[in-house]
Amino acid sequence: MLRCGVLAVGSLSMGGRAAVAQGGVAQAFTPRSVDVQAISLLGDTLRVLPLAPATRARYEAQLADARRAYERAPAELDSIIWYGRRLAYLGRLREAIEVYTDGLRRFPENPWLLRHRGHRYISVREFDLAVHDLARAAQLVAGTPDVVEPDGQPNAAGVPTGTLHSNIGYHLALAYYLRGDWAKAAAVAQEEVTAATNDDRRVSMAHWLYMSLRRAGRDADAARVIAPMGRHMRIVENQAYHRLMLFYKGELPADSVLTVGPDGQMSTSDASAAYGVANWHLYNGRRDEAMDLFERIVAGGQWGAFGAIAAETDLARLRTSARR
Repeated sequence: MLRCGVLAVGSLSMGGRAAVAQGGVAQAFTPRSVDVQAISLLGDTLRVLPLAPATRARYEAQLADARRAYERAPAELDSIIWYGRRLAYLGRLREAIEVYTDGLRRFPENPWLLRHRGHRYISVREFDLAVHDLARAAQLVAGTPDVVEPDGQPNAAGVPTGTLHSNIGYHLALAYYLRGDWAKAAAVAQEEVTAATNDDRRVSMAHWLYMSLRRAGRDADAARVIAPMGRHMRIVENQAYHRLMLFYKGELPADSVLTVGPDGQMSTSDASAAYGVANWHLYNGRRDEAMDLFERIVAGGQWGAFGAIAAETDLARLRTSARR
């Protein structure tokens, strides 16, 4: 069941749309229908995204298995996590958040639940709540051994590239970035680049670190981030981030990174790559080019992609500044 509350309008700093209620339980959104997941920072209604029939069938089957496991063992941590993850893959983000919230009532200091709920708060544009959960998760895992996080949808190699610590760090850096807190985003991202144990994690974190530093005007520091990135890197799934690293270094042209379908639609990785190019225009003083590409990303049909969320936040900021 979805938890209803009052939708509060976010600030111009893009801090999110809700305050943290008692115990970290959100009271942030009143859905007008079951498929409505959020209101964008531009005022658009965000509904459950359509999926290809074969993909939807696979995800529905996975959800049915996860639901049965959850119903058999609703107090088991693994059952809670996977039920929430499977709901989220189908775009049922509000239900996933409620599952994690129920789990946190049983396990109030569990970093896995906080990591996953924080991720989904980013998806529904509640960045303050995301920071609250993810920063707490980071505190809880500090000084503990890291563990591999299994993929819900495995990559082509069938090799997970993320860990609990790195996924907390990635999403926390992203949440700070989306709030426009470049210094905190850069600090978390730098820690994760330093701790990275594979090139997929290295390029994904270096991407957000580089952009945070550029937005903060720390160009020399940003240049040092991309210096070691090269074609030799072994990338399993983060090809878009890798291409962006090479683009920032001047080793690839923009048109080799920016890919958009003939109908203007983008995949999740397309949105990520397009955002990197749009942001490059912005911090290099080409505001009109950046605005145009931000608008194309937002219209590209992938509102759940991190690149699309970032484009939306920047577009909202730029439109607000233009009206002043």
